[in-house]
Amino acid sequence: MIFQAAGLIIDTIRTFFLIVLSILGPIVFALAVWDGLQQSLVKWLSRYISTYLWLPVSDLFSSMMMRIQLLMMQKDIEALQDPTFIPDMNNAVYIIFLLIGIIGFFTVPTVSGWIVEAGGGMGNYGKNINQSSQKAGALAGSGGKMAAGAGGSVAGNVGGRVKGALKKG
Repeated sequence: MIFQAAGLIIDTIRTFFLIVLSILGPIVFALAVWDGLQQSLVKWLSRYISTYLWLPVSDLFSSMMMRIQLLMMQKDIEALQDPTFIPDMNNAVYIIFLLIGIIGFFTVPTVSGWIVEAGGGMGNYGKNINQSSQKAGALAGSGGKMAAGAGGSVAGNVGGRVKGALKKG
């Protein structure tokens, strides 16, 4: 029962966090317009995605746990088919398995955080994109300067030839 409760607790907390993040989303988006607050939108988005991933990660963990539980039950059924088998009520392995499951459910937020890197992954991603765009802008700017210089050189050369031709003529 505690194993089932652990999964329900994670799902309930996830729903609460998503509601709060959904309410704050438009506010964060509005504040991100001002200088110095642009990172708030990226952080909000990474937190929202991380929290949203709690359910799939929890489902993945649950399916893994249920598969192991199914294998344990199949082994018990095979043992019960032996007429000399005496069932033991102290099934410590099954209790330890359920304790591992309970602890595992409470690691779901950590695993989701690893997937998104809520502490800085999205921020670093945004920083890398910003640096790449600045480098591209610098290259385009230097290319533009080079083109302007070449254009000026051609115009000066043509102008000088036209002026020389007018003086001769």
